[in-house]
Amino acid sequence: MAAIYLGDTGQVHLERTSNNLPIHVKLEPEDVNVARSRFGIDECSSALVSGDKIEIANTDGNDLELVAGHAFHDWTGYCHIDAAGGIYLYNSYELAINGRHSDALPLVEPTAPQNISVQLDRDRFRCIANIQEYSLTTSRETIDVSSIGEEFRRNYTNGLISGQGTLVCFWDYESTLCEDQSVTYPHYLSQLIIRTKIGGGFRGRFYLNSVQEPYIWYDALCIVTNVAMSFIPSDPIVSTIDFVTTGPIALRMGSPEEALLQEDSSYLLEEDDTSRILLES
Repeated sequence: MAAIYLGDTGQVHLERTSNNLPIHVKLEPEDVNVARSRFGIDECSSALVSGDKIEIANTDGNDLELVAGHAFHDWTGYCHIDAAGGIYLYNSYELAINGRHSDALPLVEPTAPQNISVQLDRDRFRCIANIQEYSLTTSRETIDVSSIGEEFRRNYTNGLISGQGTLVCFWDYESTLCEDQSVTYPHYLSQLIIRTKIGGGFRGRFYLNSVQEPYIWYDALCIVTNVAMSFIPSDPIVSTIDFVTTGPIALRMGSPEEALLQEDSSYLLEEDDTSRILLES
């Protein structure tokens, strides 16, 4: 007898990605407020979202003068953007989402203007909280390759696979769902669509079964195309997010690739079938 799956064992995981090139700006000494551990650059604050993992690098090749005690040309960590566009830096995603000033990394005032680049860095997958339902449609184009002659009058070959889908979430800007409370809130997708400099792209894993192995999911690069908010008195606020895929779509089964950690939290490296070393997520 065939197994029947109910739609209550799936979920969606999201990895923050960037569609565009790094942002190149000049950091002036007066842009840094050491007392408040805060700095501000309009080009960056309008492009970033709280919780983004970013890499800030001195493009002149000198040490980056920004984070206290950091003596390299680049720094990687998480950011929080306040209501006035100020940027705070943190060592973890959870601290960046909370955005407490007391947890922000201390800064130093640069001795001279610096040419820097700011780029979104690849982060781990996090589940999207408060999903009510989702849909994902895949389709394949057919290309007409007919040639002269009755026998080959109408021939078609496989074309590109494309996809589109919709996420319906109870809107929230914070949540305590998922086992480790490390989540991406539906509010992030509302922010994502209005980012013009880094783009509205993300990598998604759309699980059909995430409770027990074998896990089954679609893996695809996507971009948000539409966000609608539904306000009905006395009802929860519902956010509907439309997206399209921008790259290959894979239907996978098994366990997602993850980095293996030892008890002391150092990394173990694993090999794939072609003997190449992998370090994922």
